[in-house]
Amino acid sequence: MVAAAVIIGLICALVVALAVIATVKAVRTVKRGVDQAVTQARRTVEDTRLKARQFTQAGPAGEVAELRLSLRTSMRATQEVLREGQKGDASLTESLALFDRLSAHGRELDEDLRKLETEPDRERVAACLPDLRERTKQITHSADSLRFAAQDRARQFAGDELSLLSEQIRMETGALRHWEADDADDAGAGAKDAEKTGAEAKAERPAISGRDASRQWGYTWEKVKRPESPA
Repeated sequence: MVAAAVIIGLICALVVALAVIATVKAVRTVKRGVDQAVTQARRTVEDTRLKARQFTQAGPAGEVAELRLSLRTSMRATQEVLREGQKGDASLTESLALFDRLSAHGRELDEDLRKLETEPDRERVAACLPDLRERTKQITHSADSLRFAAQDRARQFAGDELSLLSEQIRMETGALRHWEADDADDAGAGAKDAEKTGAEAKAERPAISGRDASRQWGYTWEKVKRPESPA
């Protein structure tokens, strides 16, 4: 009885432990989903705000919003392409590492641009814009180059795979229609046999040197003339 009670207690403890683990995993999954949703919402709100500032505010303030929006759009698009491509192409690991280093500069630049949004001195904002404009151009150009190269690589691999698949399908369809090749071989063999038979028949036929009156050969469809009986 004691042993049975111990076993039952262990089973209950195991069930409770598994339930706790499952609950923790579920909570973490939900939390991760909520965090992603919150991050996406904040990103959308920020992008919408920058677009509004870009079109509603003229001069340096509008340009700062335009630079931030350009930077964020380029970096986000490149990040998505590289992370998604790495799942099927391990060669993009180095590209993603380079992008992570580039992201550090991008975050620093975005922070500098964000600070200028609240800068009341318009002259200072205008003085800082040339350097910030050049940094934005360099970072977005590098990000775009990585993204374009990854996209071109994916298209090239897809094209090569499609060509190989098409060739394999062509060979398979030929194998499935093997009877056509067999019929063609049989037809060729039959033609060769007919030519051989005709040549042999021609070689056995005697040469015609003159008509023999005492021996008339008729065609198969003609009746043979019987000799006249004596009177």
